Amino acid sequence: MGNYFASNLEESCKRNQDFINEMNTVKIERQIQMRNQMREREVALEIAKQRELFFWYGSFYITAFFWTAISYRYKKKASVFSPLVPLTFLMAYQTDLAYGSKLHRILVEAEHILQFEPEIVQLPLGVPTAASLDLGRAESGDQKKLHPLLPPL
Repeated sequence: MGNYFASNLEESCKRNQDFINEMNTVKIERQIQMRNQMREREVALEIAKQRELFFWYGSFYITAFFWTAISYRYKKKASVFSPLVPLTFLMAYQTDLAYGSKLHRILVEAEHILQFEPEIVQLPLGVPTAASLDLGRAESGDQKKLHPLLPPL
């Protein structure tokens, strides 16, 4: 009779463990999906910001062009168009970033860096471990105990 309860208990523990493992897997998958969706939203927001900035730069460029043309009409010197040269490069870059393939080229370069130059993106002291996090928490707790009036760093 004791053997029956022990085997039933072991079976129940195994089912609970399997359930916990499955729930942890689902939890991790949901966290990955959530982080990916948040990343996509952040990228979309950055693209929208660049497009909005493009309109501001475009308005400034057109205004500068007309004022330069008016100035040329009165002064008859080609040097009044010289400020438009750097503005043209700025507008070309912003146009490429907002509506062109610049973002795609940036992503390709980022993938290249991650594949062939991973040492560039490594953290200075490596990936934090649970032990290093616990040590930091313990030191923070000790600081609070020793100096309760100091603000946390």
